[in-house]
Amino acid sequence: MKSKKTAKIPERKKKEVEQIVKLIKDKKTILIASIKNLPASQFQEIGKKLRGKAIVKVPKKSLMIMSIDNSKNEELKKLKEHIKEDFAVLFSDLDCFELSSELVESKSPARAKAGQESPQDIEVPAGPTDLIPGPAITELGALGIQIQIEKGKISIKEPKIIVKTGEKISSGAADIMNKLDIKPFSVGFVPLVAFDIKSGKLYTSIVIDKKGALEGLTHDFGKAMAFAVKIGYICKDTIRLLIGKAGMHEKAIETIASKGNTQEETKEEIKNE
Repeated sequence: MKSKKTAKIPERKKKEVEQIVKLIKDKKTILIASIKNLPASQFQEIGKKLRGKAIVKVPKKSLMIMSIDNSKNEELKKLKEHIKEDFAVLFSDLDCFELSSELVESKSPARAKAGQESPQDIEVPAGPTDLIPGPAITELGALGIQIQIEKGKISIKEPKIIVKTGEKISSGAADIMNKLDIKPFSVGFVPLVAFDIKSGKLYTSIVIDKKGALEGLTHDFGKAMAFAVKIGYICKDTIRLLIGKAGMHEKAIETIASKGNTQEETKEEIKNE
């Protein structure tokens, strides 16, 4: 009976697996990111931005799984089920969330293509353009955009939403956005999951919205300050406001007192201040 032959692994693939295993053992963080529909030019641009912060690899799924198995890290095997198609692997000494934040910030604006679904309302702003009168007048008019001619160029009279959230972008809308250099999309690595080698923890919610978080904190801080001043809570953030409020009350009492009001009338007016 003939023995079953096993497929020989090419030397090139063996070396690639060895390199990945070494990175797994040497680095603190392993992050899987989606690179689906990411143009090569943007991939290279993001790679340059990440130099010194992360090593980017785009191995085949089978080689990545083989590398995880060869690393002998049992906890790391949790990562295998999150490896899909069109992915990149980043190895870094940065914290999982810090690396994810770097990826979010490294996204770049991208032009719209016909058939894409819009994630938000897309508006053509009012103002001058570099378009000259001609076919563009008809194209803009087809989208309901009001124009006027100023100094031989087309000017948009008032802002116009040409694609609403969730709608598919028409070829006409895509052409106009490209001519006006409107880039409504952002492309880049999309963080999917990260693994912390030291703690052995797998993080599946790693997208950090710094801008949104800061806006939320600013809003909450404003509400907290107003409440603190209302109840007379004294701290370094409220003291100036409380002193100002006390000064206003002092002036109000002086004004009311000069009118010769009764004590009860004075209390009522202070209460309404």
